[in-house]
Amino acid sequence: MLNLYKSAPKLRQFNGTQGAKPCLPIMLDTLITSKTRIKLLLKFFLNSNASSYLRNLEGEFQESTNGIRLELNKFEKAGLLQSHMSGNKKLYQANTAHPLFGDIHNILLKYIGFDQIIESVISKLGNVQKVYLLGSYARGVDSEVIDLLLVGNDIKREYLARLTDKGEKLIKRKIRYLIYNTDEIESVMKTYASDEILLLWTENGTNA
Repeated sequence: MLNLYKSAPKLRQFNGTQGAKPCLPIMLDTLITSKTRIKLLLKFFLNSNASSYLRNLEGEFQESTNGIRLELNKFEKAGLLQSHMSGNKKLYQANTAHPLFGDIHNILLKYIGFDQIIESVISKLGNVQKVYLLGSYARGVDSEVIDLLLVGNDIKREYLARLTDKGEKLIKRKIRYLIYNTDEIESVMKTYASDEILLLWTENGTNA
């Protein structure tokens, strides 16, 4: 089992002679056998703006507070999470200054299949300037659906639909998207809270 509380081991590189590209969701579930731990990683390390109380996590995860509290304490002791009191409640959030934060964040992006979406969909459209993550994953909740917001002018919708269909088969998740042009996006952004939308990619490269 992968121990995220200690130094992370180097990942072995795969080449073409070693078979097909490994399925990261299966790998992650194998390396991290605690479902609660995976849920916490998604909650706090996918969108760094996400924060939550223990009681909220209990309702969201549909698990007992004891098991969640145990994992929260481990993460906090390792410095991966930080907390502060808000009234009489303890509010948790990812420690973005931790040296492993970026590595964990990138692993989670691959876990949901975003690298495949970039390769098979976004990079082939050509007119996309920015891509945002919305919906459940922006809130750090695992889902079978990935909601995206694409910003760009003259994006070919029929071609996007065909590419999306291919991308869904690769990542085994449904992809939904909204499209806005550059003149519209500023007003649209004002309708989302910081923990409801996450900038994933810009035309100059991956931002997340």
